[in-house]
Amino acid sequence: MTRLDAGPVEETTESAVECDGPRSVMLEAREVPLGGVRAMDVRRALPQRDLPMVGAWCFLDRFGPQRALMRVEPHPHIGLQTVTWPFEGVVRHRDSLGSDVLISRGALNLMTSGAGISHSEYSVTDEPIPLDALQLWVALPESRRHGAPAFEQHASLPQLTLPAVTGERAEAVVVMGEFAGTTSPASAFTPLVGAEVRVPAGSRVRVPLHPEWEYAIVGVDGDLRVTTDADTTETVGDMQLLYLGIQRDGIDVHSASGATFFLLGGEPFEDEIVMWWNFVGRSHEEIVAAREEWEAHSARFGRVADHGDVRVPAPPLPAVRLRRRGRRL
Repeated sequence: MTRLDAGPVEETTESAVECDGPRSVMLEAREVPLGGVRAMDVRRALPQRDLPMVGAWCFLDRFGPQRALMRVEPHPHIGLQTVTWPFEGVVRHRDSLGSDVLISRGALNLMTSGAGISHSEYSVTDEPIPLDALQLWVALPESRRHGAPAFEQHASLPQLTLPAVTGERAEAVVVMGEFAGTTSPASAFTPLVGAEVRVPAGSRVRVPLHPEWEYAIVGVDGDLRVTTDADTTETVGDMQLLYLGIQRDGIDVHSASGATFFLLGGEPFEDEIVMWWNFVGRSHEEIVAAREEWEAHSARFGRVADHGDVRVPAPPLPAVRLRRRGRRL
């Protein structure tokens, strides 16, 4: 999915901080009206002003649940992977590699932009339909971000159960990376995890974590409570992001009536990034060059078949220099 908003640009002289221990910080998603022919609203949990990334995860939107007509025309990406994880509805993905696939509940679409790719996303009817999905971005490390683009779809992903402290076991799907000793087949270029976890009603479950990784829990639905230390239990609502920091080997989650959440985590990323519109880079100059090439119809981004000259134009650049995003938590 493209960002029709380019995002705020902040001028700051504050020094970035390193995450050096456990945290328990609740962050609210913000409503982003995308409008246009889609007339869709999304809730954005990442990036946050104080938390631009969790591991390599640098962007998280949820579009839905809503009835909508999705018409996302061809648009570009650099320096990232798009991770599409649907809950409801069917969406057609086409890209400049020639991929043309449908995605629905239980399947993962993973597009690796490398140095440049373009794609489109349409719902499969000409009328609004129920749609609900997460779309996330993973920042690519230096070793992969200048490489060739790629696309993969995984219709079957590994599942596991988490033993319950009380009640029934929780069930998890490992969407990306590694979780509780189980690894997704999806391509990942930094150590990370993206997993959907379903907690049964009346259960309390221990979620295992790597102490050297940082983590966040994002509520999807249901009444979810997370015990972050001996004295603190947080209630995590839909699309609230609870940042957990590092140096934890596990965390307890529980629910009275049943809940689903998405676990994000990974090794702290190797560098700070510059993120603007659909581009993830390391400098102002990189972003300016990518924008100019997209507007010039450069071969860098290819062409998406059956769209003619229809495409999403790049928004104007801000009047200030784009800066790397540093954490403040």
